[in-house]
Amino acid sequence: MPFDLSKIDTGATAWVLASSALVLLMTPGLAFFYGGMVRAKHVLSVMMQNFAVVALASLTWVLVTFSLAFGRGNALIGDLHFAGLNNMDEVLPGFTGAHALVIPPLVFAIFQMMFAVITPALMTGSTADRWRFGAFVPFIIGWSILVYAPVAHWVFSPEGWAEHAGALDFAGGTVVHANAGAAGLAMALVLGRRRGWPTEQMRPHNLPFVLLGAALLWFGWFGFNAGSALKADNLAAYAFVNTNTAASVGLLSWVAVERLRFGKATTLGAASGAVSGLVAVTPCAGFVSPLGAAVVGMLSGAGCALAVTLKTWLGFDDSLDVVGVHLVGGVIGSLGVGLFATKAINPLGADGLFYGGGYGQLAVQGVTVVAVVGYSFTVTYVLGTVLGRLVGNRVPPRDELSGMDLSVHGESAYEMDGQPAMAGHRLVDR
Repeated sequence: MPFDLSKIDTGATAWVLASSALVLLMTPGLAFFYGGMVRAKHVLSVMMQNFAVVALASLTWVLVTFSLAFGRGNALIGDLHFAGLNNMDEVLPGFTGAHALVIPPLVFAIFQMMFAVITPALMTGSTADRWRFGAFVPFIIGWSILVYAPVAHWVFSPEGWAEHAGALDFAGGTVVHANAGAAGLAMALVLGRRRGWPTEQMRPHNLPFVLLGAALLWFGWFGFNAGSALKADNLAAYAFVNTNTAASVGLLSWVAVERLRFGKATTLGAASGAVSGLVAVTPCAGFVSPLGAAVVGMLSGAGCALAVTLKTWLGFDDSLDVVGVHLVGGVIGSLGVGLFATKAINPLGADGLFYGGGYGQLAVQGVTVVAVVGYSFTVTYVLGTVLGRLVGNRVPPRDELSGMDLSVHGESAYEMDGQPAMAGHRLVDR
């Protein structure tokens, strides 16, 4: 069916294009966030991976991923009708009636592309300091097609099985965060522990970088969540204020847990708490009230602050706490929809348990989370294992010890008198 471009909402189109730019900024922000948390000898390598994801995931999205995510196909995967972003003058399958777009399909594809970019970038925090760039590149291409596209189709496309079941995910709690967290855990297990972990201290080398990255993420997240309304309307305003509210409460909750457990509130905790709140509110932003967003932020800030210690107890080396923040935060937020969603905010949503909706929505949210996490972990683990045997996933021990910046990229982030700076003492163990 042809899309009637004469009836587009130009204000909504401008808003979504601006939001797309905000979401794109989040990936360089993530590069600074992660770059500050690694040791000085690895900072460029993790930042390079994040910038490379922008190029790799964007190109893959244009060529095939968008079509697989939003093509007609079946309940599990789309077809190739929109491959190469062809046929973008047609109505996207399922986007009719209450779901009809008021922006051009190409603008919708641009906005969704930025989600497809940041999702695989998130998992680089789990694998920092040891993943060969030569193996990372084909992995991102394969993961975008085999994992991200099906999951996005299930949840975001009106043709997907989760959408048909009634699952609600406003901006990516399952598709982005739980998905990336499960994948990050899988690759952390495939790659194994960093040399020296956990006996050797591996503390952040540049906390101002971490705070800068968190600020860019917070700023870009308004496009992430409020832009997902796909209009510049009252729902976008609710998503905006809910985003800021959950981030603020998440920050306060995390540092409160730190203060109670260790006697000090840290800047790293503040940055991590804000991000945990942003993660958890992502699926809720357009379905809950500001008070609901505050509760979700409190649960995620405290819950994620406690969850980051799981890696020590269970012995998996999630370098920068992607599992503790994104997997746990994404699950808290996705289940939070089943608890705090209200049709008073979004008539196209549902009433959660605390708004008289019963357990039905919570059950649907739970099934969707389990399916996404299980699928993402399994396929990622298999893909990573196969690539490891074909090309080798891990850098040689000497390169890991000397630093991936010099050994892999031939560069150093810091130089003094023409000599690469040595990693100094750091304040907070990671």
